Amino acid sequence: MGSGPIDYLIIGAGPAGLQLAQELGAAGYDYLVLESGSGPGTFFTRFPRHRQLISINKPHTGTDDPELRMRMDWNSILAFDDKGPLFTTYSERYFPQADDLLRYLSDYARRYELRIDYDTTVTRVSRAPAHADAGADVDADADADVDADAGDFAITDSRGRTHRARRVIAATGVSKPYIPPIPGIELAEQYWSVTTDPKEFIDQRVLIIGKGNSALETADNLTPTAAVIHVAGPSPMRFAWKTHYVGHLRAVNNNFLDTYQLKSQNAILDGTVQSIERDEAGSYAVRFSFSRANEFVKEIRYDRVIDCTGFRFDAEIFDPGCRPVLIHKDRFPRLTSAYEAEGVPGLYVAGTPTQVRDFKHGTSGFIHGFRYGARALRKILGARYHQTPWPSAVVRGTAEEITEAILARVNRSSGLYQQFAVLGDVVLRPATGDAAYLEEVPVDYALDELAGGAENTNGPDMIIVTLEYGPDHDKVDPFDITVARVAQDDAEHAFDAAYLHPVVRLYRDGRLIDSHHVAENLENEWDKPAHRDPLVAFLTVNEPSIAPTPAR
Repeated sequence: MGSGPIDYLIIGAGPAGLQLAQELGAAGYDYLVLESGSGPGTFFTRFPRHRQLISINKPHTGTDDPELRMRMDWNSILAFDDKGPLFTTYSERYFPQADDLLRYLSDYARRYELRIDYDTTVTRVSRAPAHADAGADVDADADADVDADAGDFAITDSRGRTHRARRVIAATGVSKPYIPPIPGIELAEQYWSVTTDPKEFIDQRVLIIGKGNSALETADNLTPTAAVIHVAGPSPMRFAWKTHYVGHLRAVNNNFLDTYQLKSQNAILDGTVQSIERDEAGSYAVRFSFSRANEFVKEIRYDRVIDCTGFRFDAEIFDPGCRPVLIHKDRFPRLTSAYEAEGVPGLYVAGTPTQVRDFKHGTSGFIHGFRYGARALRKILGARYHQTPWPSAVVRGTAEEITEAILARVNRSSGLYQQFAVLGDVVLRPATGDAAYLEEVPVDYALDELAGGAENTNGPDMIIVTLEYGPDHDKVDPFDITVARVAQDDAEHAFDAAYLHPVVRLYRDGRLIDSHHVAENLENEWDKPAHRDPLVAFLTVNEPSIAPTPAR
């Protein structure tokens, strides 16, 4: 072991940080995790405030197939050997408690003896001066795969140490509260610190700013005691059961809506809080602009105001020279398709902030989504820096064999199922010979890194297989039987399917040539002739031609 920089410095020992540490270590890469808390998953020691998770836990699925079981297990993280502990053995509850997740994460870290420095806060991340000495407490292999476009990173921690790393992976989640730019917002109580004892709100008028799960979770807790509760925000309330985005309001948190529609003194306000003022008596005057009443402005008085507008990525620890660009109201870092911070070579992001790549429509903001993104990141890093190509299997290049491989995967894969439209299986099919089958590649990364370009006229065809909902799936009421829906296993109208179904796209010379939709199926089992035969025909019609030999 030398004294040079380590391969990877991971900031944060939450679910993504733990998984990446295990996978990178198992792959033989040098790493260190710095965690500000005294154990893994510090975020979950405080959140959610009322301790019930909204990520489902279903130990009883009727199948022994571990891959299929992961479709209903939203809390387990992955391991390099696919033999890691599973959360489903920690709780029988469909919506488990946060403390159960903390026990699981601690056991995961102990089982793999992960290299984590706890009670260690990263105070500064900067570019290291050339030839800077590494911190005395950090050992590393002095390999030569230094990034071509940037120097190493210098990471200073609360113990006064400076670590040097070739690459940094920010797995810190969204650890800072997002404070909306409302005059007087500093007078409001914050979700992360307001008391959770409903007795302290007896007979009070309460305004909750925000319409997400944290806001409705808070409102539900106060319903038995508060006199009046208003939940306010500028955007219409969106429901996860309709949009299929699990960050929208979940049914487990929507009991409050009954109290509004059944006239129990509570209300949902659509509009914008313009200002908050406090009088000498301690009550709050809130100016509110109603979006559905021609921006009519009304002053409403409350005893308490609670800000439940969510969280953001902490970029303050990064020096200006390596600070990621923030987007979406400065809440998330802008990332490339390889999960690298744009403009900051060598700085990667894992976990909840990767939702910026599928913002408000995918699952990357949650464990059951970003665990597959973290695994993909490990493979990306292996390909970029360690001469380890993306793992692939050999498939005979016939339309029939490729079809069988595709259907076998979509019938079983948890990664494609959870990361719908975000991850795809990639089949590289040459004009002659066998094809290569790559599993769970980020679609945008495949298009950026694997598709080649228009000038690459001799490359193999690239077939990308995803599971997707229809383009207008969130515009219809899924419980309205009068809405025309595609019949199950209806191959002729598969393109119009609204429910989750396989989509196969063919790229040639870096350009999309054709696409095919496999008919939807209620139980997600695409194993009938109605699924198989049209896909064989699609791949046959689009078989690559053998380029003629140039004349000499």
